[in-house]
Amino acid sequence: MAMHRSSLGLLALILLAFPPVAARAADCGSLASPKLDWQECTKKNLMLQGSDLEGANLFGTDFSLTDLAGANVKSANLEKATLVRASLEGAHAEGANFAKIEAYRASFANIIAEGASFAGAELQRANFAGARLAGASFEKAELGRADFDKAVLTGTKFSFANLSRADLSGAALEGPAMFERAFMFLTRIEGLDLSAATGLEQAQIDLACGDASTKLPAGLSAPTSWPCPADHE
Repeated sequence: MAMHRSSLGLLALILLAFPPVAARAADCGSLASPKLDWQECTKKNLMLQGSDLEGANLFGTDFSLTDLAGANVKSANLEKATLVRASLEGAHAEGANFAKIEAYRASFANIIAEGASFAGAELQRANFAGARLAGASFEKAELGRADFDKAVLTGTKFSFANLSRADLSGAALEGPAMFERAFMFLTRIEGLDLSAATGLEQAQIDLACGDASTKLPAGLSAPTSWPCPADHE
């Protein structure tokens, strides 16, 4: 019996010395570095341009108004992070997880985010001009009035996304992109080559805004409502 109690005591000491990873507190006071843990930390209105946060745990971190231009967030987990009016211009974000982020009016201009996930993200009025988004996922994302001017969208997934009034007109598609059940009310697709796109239906095209230079998949046709009036909002 005494030996049994001794073993239990030793086990308790070991558990205290090495708590489960989930129970360890994030190191919110640490400087930016690869693979750090800033989970649910507040990092608002900071100047973090060029920071190396590759592989970092940034789950739920508040980056509102923070400048992360040119930062390295490759393979970082930013799920449920707040990026309202934040900037990741020119950042490297290949394979990063931006699922369910809140990023109203955030700038992702010229970001390199091939294979990244923005699934379920709130991205109204976000700027993706010049972004490299091949293979990225925007499934179920809110993209109202988002700007994709000159963005590379080859293999990008927009399935079930809300693309109302988003501007895809200047984007580049060098292969298929997925639009299954995407809501495309007044989505700007003027001049866009959608001939290889998948999941598009006539009802989506009828809601969207294209012109004579828009290329559609076989079986779909331009509605008589094209071209749409200019959007001045």
